[in-house]
Amino acid sequence: MLKHYRMFAAYNRWANAQVYAAAAELTAAEFRSDRGAFFGSLHRTLNHLLVADRIWTKRFTGTGDAPTTLDAVLFEELDALAAARDTEDERIMAWTGTLDETALAADFTYTPVTQPIGVTQPLWTALAHFFNHQTHHRGQCHMTLTALGKPSLRLDLIYFLRSEGREWM
Repeated sequence: MLKHYRMFAAYNRWANAQVYAAAAELTAAEFRSDRGAFFGSLHRTLNHLLVADRIWTKRFTGTGDAPTTLDAVLFEELDALAAARDTEDERIMAWTGTLDETALAADFTYTPVTQPIGVTQPLWTALAHFFNHQTHHRGQCHMTLTALGKPSLRLDLIYFLRSEGREWM
């Protein structure tokens, strides 16, 4: 399981870099254009991903800033959002590097933003959600980009494994 989650942390960083590179090619109007994703625009979806990652990473580590709403806009400009994303991705990679099998199997308790009641589950299941959530919303980013007429991104895990992620093969 440890290798699996460390691979996902590296994949997450790689996939985010692909999405942000594509976003950098957009006009400001395209970046903010509502294309029907859950959070509307690429701007708001990328902010949501950072918001959720900060919330979860604070739950996991006990450190860092955690927004109190899932639709918070942390950054208006792409450059600042991209820099924060890079920092968060490095933070996620560093933290997954500290885990061991005992930590993964241990119970983990947190309070959801949407329902302020304590939830307890094994850490490994929370991590599975964490990485799946990122993939889910990156899929919405992909949809938004293609709805804007931009080229389709190759975000599948296998593309990562065949390129920068060869160490995981």
